[in-house]
Amino acid sequence: QVQLVESGGGLVQAGGSLRLSCAASTSNFSVYDMYWHRQTPRKQRREFVARISSSGSRLYDNSVKGRFTISRDNDKNTVYLQMNSLKPDDTAVYYCGAQHMFRSYWGQGTQVTVSS
Repeated sequence: QVQLVESGGGLVQAGGSLRLSCAASTSNFSVYDMYWHRQTPRKQRREFVARISSSGSRLYDNSVKGRFTISRDNDKNTVYLQMNSLKPDDTAVYYCGAQHMFRSYWGQGTQVTVSS
């Protein structure tokens, strides 16, 4: 079982920045592919934002490419999401996920609100 705890959300004006963190409670953090997803009030399902694999390769949704950066620190068992040039459409609950083999785990989420 892996527990994930997100932090760093909050209220920011459009054009501003936030950095989300996700701390994982596992001794094998480096083997996990790590994800950020988000869910807006209007949508019923979570949508993919970014992924960083165990080998460090990165993938982004087109809506955040060039503005968001995912990174990881395996020594700290933590994954980050640096969000720049934020837009009101980025307002959502952001969830951190971990996946290895056929198991996946998700955190409770952190709210990000971008005011216009």
